[in-house]
Amino acid sequence: MDFDIEYISNEHLKKTIQSKIDTKTKPIGALGTLEEIALQIGMIQNTDQPCLTDPTIIVFAGDHGIAQKDEVNPYPQEVTAQMVYNFLNEGAAINVFCKQNNIHLKIVDAGVNHDFEGISGLIDAKIGYGTKNYQEKPAMNVEQCSLAIKRGADIVTETHNNGSNTIGFGEMGIGNTSSASLLMSFYTGIPVAKCVGSGTGLDTEAIKIKQKILSEAYRTYKPSTDIDILMYYGGFEIAMIVGAIFRAAELKITIIIDGFIVTAALLAAHYIHPQVLDYCIFAHTSGEQGHKKMLDFLKKKPLINLGMRLGEGTGVAIAYPIIESAVAFLNTMASFESAGVSDNQQPT
Repeated sequence: MDFDIEYISNEHLKKTIQSKIDTKTKPIGALGTLEEIALQIGMIQNTDQPCLTDPTIIVFAGDHGIAQKDEVNPYPQEVTAQMVYNFLNEGAAINVFCKQNNIHLKIVDAGVNHDFEGISGLIDAKIGYGTKNYQEKPAMNVEQCSLAIKRGADIVTETHNNGSNTIGFGEMGIGNTSSASLLMSFYTGIPVAKCVGSGTGLDTEAIKIKQKILSEAYRTYKPSTDIDILMYYGGFEIAMIVGAIFRAAELKITIIIDGFIVTAALLAAHYIHPQVLDYCIFAHTSGEQGHKKMLDFLKKKPLINLGMRLGEGTGVAIAYPIIESAVAFLNTMASFESAGVSDNQQPT
């Protein structure tokens, strides 16, 4: 993948930011994870005075061939298109939380099995009318996968050019927890059955059926290149998120990672370009059981755990004010010197 992504390694700046954090009017470490976030964003932006501009969540929607058989999900595939209309009509949870927290929201048709006929407010990046059923053949061909990655990257470039330096990703696609479970198994080495959860609400018996179907599908293919596994089991929306993550890291954008599906895309991106992890903040732990295992694999701690498993980028929108607080204290909280407060604390 032709992206120029750097590891973040400015030790002088790191010491400068950490000193600024430590000399605020508080005991060392008293703001906990907020201090870690402030340091990370400062390092991403290469400054001890970082700012968050035009925070944006991009929701990529796509359909999955396996969903047409109704064996791995309780909702019909038509729900994907119906939810896209709901996003555009500002009726979904992600609309509510973005509006509440002043986050710009973009909705992308990555590959929904529906013709939206140029409807206003929808970004048309459609690769096809849903992927193929990977029980029978690859979900997409290599050209489609590569194009999805490119289009995801291009959307981030445009978003950045319009002033955003903080971007989160969401998704919508009936059947995409199945795709994410297969990707998770490949990238983490965890057996498929232990990656599969309830998705949009399967009961215990249905989960067992889903585990069996996906385990059988997983045994049918052995990848030979970096892109193969994403091509075979991924979705158009997942591949676009991979490209979006690549470009965001290349542009030194702060990336806020949502739940199970988006983290599966991150696993794919991380497998190809490990450097992307330096630019990522993890919003929450999804209620989808495989998500915590993903986070443990990446050795990352999320900001919140509210038992949410909705997708759409809702975890990002809910967690964003915490990130705002981290930047705010770094930039505006008084130091011991400026406040005339005695500093008797000892570094530990």
